[in-house]
Amino acid sequence: MPDFKVVISDPEAPKRERIVRVKIVGDAEIPFTDKMKEQFELPVIKMNSKLYRELEAKYGVVTIRMIRQDTKMKVKLTGKVQVDDNVPDGEVRVSLAKLIDLTGVQEIEGEIFRARAWQVRLNDERTSAFLGLKIGDEVDGSILGLRGVKLIITGGSDISGFPMRPDVPGPVKKKALLAGPPGFRPSENGERRRKMIRGNTIALDTVQINTMIKY
Repeated sequence: MPDFKVVISDPEAPKRERIVRVKIVGDAEIPFTDKMKEQFELPVIKMNSKLYRELEAKYGVVTIRMIRQDTKMKVKLTGKVQVDDNVPDGEVRVSLAKLIDLTGVQEIEGEIFRARAWQVRLNDERTSAFLGLKIGDEVDGSILGLRGVKLIITGGSDISGFPMRPDVPGPVKKKALLAGPPGFRPSENGERRRKMIRGNTIALDTVQINTMIKY
């Protein structure tokens, strides 16, 4: 059974973005399961219905952005919204264990917004829905918990990191002379390089599949 990491991009999110300052509080009653650790499921982010409406998170997926104080590094947590009107205004709650792992503290200030992209891992019978599809093909979003949504395949890569090219047919792996991305970014006009790439078709050795919500 193949093991796919499916990246879902929401092209509407940046256009409708509302960034809200919040306090992020670790909650010991919110689990961070093995499936969440291994990216088979998104972690839970609790908030009240007022904040949920304000964020306009159409698919119920949001991103929290924080700064870890000891390193001054930005860290992010993308998760699935669980509405709970017991959560006070201006606050969101996440797994205590995950928050401590990310930031080293139990409470922290940060900001939250509708997720621009998120990732779900598949290694069960649902992977068969992707095998043989090409860049530009559509797949039913219900496979990934998005009912009534179509996803367009925009690219991907194999286990070695070689990117799929829309202009190379089939599930092949080959060297091709490239003048631009994916697979090569020229540093000067007219530059071309021969690079290893993958064809436009998803195969057993594909690792990452990039998709975009169709509007």
